[in-house]
Amino acid sequence: MTNDATRALRHGGKGGGGGKVFGPGQLVRHKPKRRRTRRETYNVHIYRVLKQVHPNSGITNRAMAIMNSFVNDVFDRLANEASRLAILSKRSTISHREIQTSAKLLLPGELGRHALSEANKSVTRKSLSSSVRETF
Repeated sequence: MTNDATRALRHGGKGGGGGKVFGPGQLVRHKPKRRRTRRETYNVHIYRVLKQVHPNSGITNRAMAIMNSFVNDVFDRLANEASRLAILSKRSTISHREIQTSAKLLLPGELGRHALSEANKSVTRKSLSSSVRETF
């Protein structure tokens, strides 16, 4: 036996750099598997809201992609408008005030008011739940 084959037998069949020994001195190297890049989507959140509003309804993959694109577009517009407002007020930080103002400007009428009330409700709920955790 060659030196590589002996080493392969001693180390559980792996010789040298992680290959298998097929014959005397023949090593086959395996490429490590590449991880798929993760895509950040809102699919889970969209599905949860759908089930809250219409429990018996489903959604196709194409409709989910459209909804995901819509959410990304709205967030992008809100961020751009908030950035513009921060620059106009000569601030380097985007605060809740810029986000609220950009939501009022971008979402028309009743939709904007409803979005702001839901956001305030969510922030209140979150701050109450975190303050309850701190007391224990």
